[in-house]
Order: sequence, then structure tokens, then C-alpha cells
Amino acid sequence: MFRILVVEDDAELRQLFRRVLEKNGYEALEAADGQEALDVLDRQYIDLIISDIMMPVMDGYELVRSLRDAGISIPVLMITAKDAFDDMRRGFLSGTDDYMVKPVNVNEMVLRVGALLRRARMISERREVLGGTTLVYDTLTVSRDGEESPLPQKEFLLLYKMAAAPGRIFTRQQIMDDIWGLDSETDPHTVDVHIGRLRERFRDNPDFEIVTMRGLGYKVVKKT
Repeated sequence: MFRILVVEDDAELRQLFRRVLEKNGYEALEAADGQEALDVLDRQYIDLIISDIMMPVMDGYELVRSLRDAGISIPVLMITAKDAFDDMRRGFLSGTDDYMVKPVNVNEMVLRVGALLRRARMISERREVLGGTTLVYDTLTVSRDGEESPLPQKEFLLLYKMAAAPGRIFTRQQIMDDIWGLDSETDPHTVDVHIGRLRERFRDNPDFEIVTMRGLGYKVVKKT
């Protein structure tokens, strides 16, 4: 069972998140601020952290920065009332893996938790499997039926990112930020070009397809 630490100074919200997580099959622990969270981490193995930003003693930014400075790569989902882009950018730069703005849809939160856990497992294994197709991170290759095809780095990372969460929609901006970097000046439409190349490469692949969600972005869908 995955163990999740909820770090939130609002006791009612903290307990709500805990109940929702436990209802969905997770073990949930609680901490009221960043320092309490670090204390819990000293005593318990944690698979994922859900953290508020604005907290006494140690805020969410400090917590995540402390973890990353110590080489701890536990996935962190930041949940906060702050919705300005600069606040979100600061969160990602501190090492946050995903971001949600209050009021939180708890069903969406559970979906994001599942995606982050799958991604963490995928990164540790450094491979992703879609049916009979295997993506190998270390070699930037895609293999099927004994045939191995190397991909250009950006194309591979784009496919690998979407393959980590089949069915999840990724916007152009999300892809740009993760693959090209937050400070990149590359035209976002370069994402469309890379998607087009991937579709051409894998048009006959029986395991997955890349679907355009008009006005939203792209997603990888497993074929039945």
C-alpha cells in the first residue's frame, strides 16, 4: 500500500484529504507544517507528499527545497490558494512535481496522485510499457517485437511523458515547460511538429495512439 503524507495547517482540510486518500486505498499520514513533515520523514517511509504552501514554521517551498537539496526525490503535489503564475513557477522551480489550486476537486487530486506514483515508479525503472511496446529511457529507444528504434531526444521525452499517464491530457505549455524548460524561448508550436513526427513514426503501432484534444492539448491512448 502506498503511503502518502498530507502537509496542511488547516486541520479540517488535512483530515478531508486523509479520508479521501484512505477511501481510495492509500495509507495517509498528517503533518501541520513543513517541519512536522520532515520529522515524519525521519521516522516513516513516504511514497508521495501532498503539501500546502502557506504554513507556519516551514512553508511548502522550503519543505520541497529541503528535500531536493538533500537528494530526496519523493513526488510532491503542491495544493495552495495561490494561483498566480509566478507562485506556480516558484513551486516548480523549488522541485514540485505537480500543482493544484484551491478549492480542490478531491477526485482530480486522487487522479493526480495516481499519475505521480506511476511516474515515480516509471522513473525508478526508467522504462514504460504500453502493451507490447517498451520505452527505455536510458537508451532513448522504443522497442516492439524485437525491433528497437532510437528516437531524437525531444521526441522520446515527449512520448515518454505522455506514456507515463495514458489518457491524461497535456497542454502545449505543460509539455514546453517540462521538455524544453520554463525559460525556453522556443515557439510552442514546435510541440505540434514533434507530435506530427511521432504520429508518423508510430502510425502502425497497435498498442497506442496520440490523440489531439482540440483546444486543450494531446494525450496518449492505449488501443484495445
